[in-house]
Amino acid sequence: MTETVTAPRFSRDRMVHGWLVVKGVSDAGDAAWTIALAWTAVQLASPAVAGLVVAAGTLPRAAVLLVGGAVADRFPVRRVLAGTTVARVLVLLVTLAIAVTAGESVALLAGAAIAFGLCDALFEPAAVTLGRQLVREDDLSPYAGASQTATRLGTMAGAAVGGGLVAVAGLAASAALNALTYLGVLAYLALALRVRFPLPRRGPAPMGRAIAEGFGHLRAFPATRILVVTLSGLNLAVGPALALGLPLRVRDTDWGAGTLGLLQALVGAGALGGGAVLIRWRPRRPAALGFTLLVLQGLAIAALGAPGIPAAAAACLTIGVTAGAASALLSAVFVRTVAPEFLGRLGSIQRLGDDCLMPAAMAGFGAVAAGASLATAFGLFGGLMSAFMIAARRRA
Repeated sequence: MTETVTAPRFSRDRMVHGWLVVKGVSDAGDAAWTIALAWTAVQLASPAVAGLVVAAGTLPRAAVLLVGGAVADRFPVRRVLAGTTVARVLVLLVTLAIAVTAGESVALLAGAAIAFGLCDALFEPAAVTLGRQLVREDDLSPYAGASQTATRLGTMAGAAVGGGLVAVAGLAASAALNALTYLGVLAYLALALRVRFPLPRRGPAPMGRAIAEGFGHLRAFPATRILVVTLSGLNLAVGPALALGLPLRVRDTDWGAGTLGLLQALVGAGALGGGAVLIRWRPRRPAALGFTLLVLQGLAIAALGAPGIPAAAAACLTIGVTAGAASALLSAVFVRTVAPEFLGRLGSIQRLGDDCLMPAAMAGFGAVAAGASLATAFGLFGGLMSAFMIAARRRA
């Protein structure tokens, strides 16, 4: 696509900088809301039921995600983002009203989680296409790095505020706070954000045909197919290693909950730094570098089984840095590589693959840890990831 609109360099692009700030504040509200949802659930129900409540939005999101991709490729991005944001505000306001008038309940929490999952299914594919429509192609990596940095900062801040807020003022206060952040997003979309490089749009077509066209495009273009398949598997090793393996490691070695928090913080800090580096650095071969970093990430996952806290700390920091930098690099490569008219649909296919395969990956990691050893699970998952990324790098 020929870019005929003049846009400032990313470092001087005040409109995009403002959007990233607004989005980061909204991510803080989301983090506070997520903590409030989980905390309220465990107060009202058993751990098993609370887990189901927190995960209630996953299946509806997966069911609607492909529709969200087709919607993103058909309708203007600002309209889709604004519409889903309005829906989120309404969900939060209804939740707030019911919590205040009728009290908190498991049904209320599950309903809110499901509604948010449906909104995510429409919002996220459209958000994938946004950067390509705001900044020049050679600014996509800085945009991705800055976007990831803003999101991580917002999430960290929201998590820090969210626990205290729900403890002091309850679920209703967290809902009100998150609704206010979404109103900020709406205001910026309406008053300040303007698309500079509109993507080509498909004409009206049945939803099933539009979704099928996305899969057909994957079959017809091997390079795109390899990229989408590879990106769909990025979290299948690191997700179970951090969410399940690391707590088991800390428990088995009696390092204490404080050590677990420190190790998780090192992952977050490393990811923050890795993404921030990409704001100014523009590597010549971003795909090759991204996959090389993920080879190192696989080795770091395997190293989580090594004895001693220093080894675990170094592995967690390495996982964070490589995740932050690689995700920024490869998300920009994805946006540049995929045909513009299929960007939303292929983004949804990529996300769907990750969502659908993660439960199996979690179960597989747990089975290996129980049947062999935790160190074996770390080594197997980390080794497979490194091998997978070496193969991807050869094609980059």
